[in-house]
Amino acid sequence: MTETPTAQQADAADHTSRLQAKNPMVEKIARAALQRAGEITDRPVMITIDGRSSTGKTTLAGELSTVLDNAPVVHMDDLYPGWNGLAAALPALTDDILIPLRGNEVSTYQQYDWIEGDFTAELFVEPAPYVIVEGCGCSVGPAGQLSDVRVWLEADDDLRRARGLVRDAGAFDEHWDTWAEQEESLFTGDETREHADLVFDTSHLLRESA
Repeated sequence: MTETPTAQQADAADHTSRLQAKNPMVEKIARAALQRAGEITDRPVMITIDGRSSTGKTTLAGELSTVLDNAPVVHMDDLYPGWNGLAAALPALTDDILIPLRGNEVSTYQQYDWIEGDFTAELFVEPAPYVIVEGCGCSVGPAGQLSDVRVWLEADDDLRRARGLVRDAGAFDEHWDTWAEQEESLFTGDETREHADLVFDTSHLLRESA
């Protein structure tokens, strides 16, 4: 007698079919998230994509979101209070975003306007089966402990710098070194890379997009 697949089994099969068409990084992260979803039944699966500037975190988060049923993406760029605010953004990430979402509550947080130099808007994220957070520092400290799948991206320093300066059309030029010092201090003290579940080198992708 042939058994009829359950809705959950059918959904998993559908995900598996779609994953096979994606790039290896997206596939590995999505599979890890699907595995965690089988273990977590009462709240969103939290995925963090961390790493130094210009390693492709935002692009990867967008591709992953598409695979995971358009999962909401939180961008750390919305939380930093300016060029010297890498570490200062972490309490808002934990208190205003991760903790509420893990409690199946709507997350409400302030968005920083880089032109105005102040927080000028309010953003909302509703609980979903998967929630993705991307950006420098998103898996540091308590945020990492609240993450279910921790991803770390890395790439050649010269490639990262060239990509970042071109991408931001000069806005990053005078701030690159200061930001890099903040990254070094934060990530070294936290051992963020060592705590990641998945580590990917994206240097080849940066070369291809140059």
